[in-house]
Amino acid sequence: MKSRSRYLLWLAGFALVVSGWMVFAQLQQGLPAEPGANAAAASAPEQPIPFSHKKHAGDLAMPCEFCHAPSRSGESLLIPPVSKCMSCHQTVAANEPAIQKLASYAHDNAPVPWVRVYELPSFVNFSHKVHLDHGNTCEECHGQVAQRNQLFQEVGISMQACINCHRAKKAQTECDTCHEPQQ
Repeated sequence: MKSRSRYLLWLAGFALVVSGWMVFAQLQQGLPAEPGANAAAASAPEQPIPFSHKKHAGDLAMPCEFCHAPSRSGESLLIPPVSKCMSCHQTVAANEPAIQKLASYAHDNAPVPWVRVYELPSFVNFSHKVHLDHGNTCEECHGQVAQRNQLFQEVGISMQACINCHRAKKAQTECDTCHEPQQ
């Protein structure tokens, strides 16, 4: 039992240091450290091709799952391959410079090098499937995507933000809910 207590104490200390580092990194990038923390001042990363979620998810009411299909396991949602985009854009706005650039990626059979807006550290186990199965919405973690021409990290993804959400929803908050136990 002492060993487990020592492990949990070590894990809590490690998580505190990592969480502090993540908040510092987010603040250095001008990103909000917690949900709602100065989200309007956050800046969107420059993308290789301009993409408007407002146009696609908002005006056209395309559901998130249309483009962001689940991986085979369902644990993660994928950034769409360029072929998915071109299934519409072979004819829709085909003469626009951005779409022509998109078509060049498709022609070269190369993925668009999108800049990730949300990315969790590799030591965090996160399942989109579990969260969606429990009634969470995309907007809870990703903000009002359907209202954004450019995405920025408007919802905090720090450990504290996740724990606060879990507590509010009466979900598990034990360390091994999101982290693999160390042996």
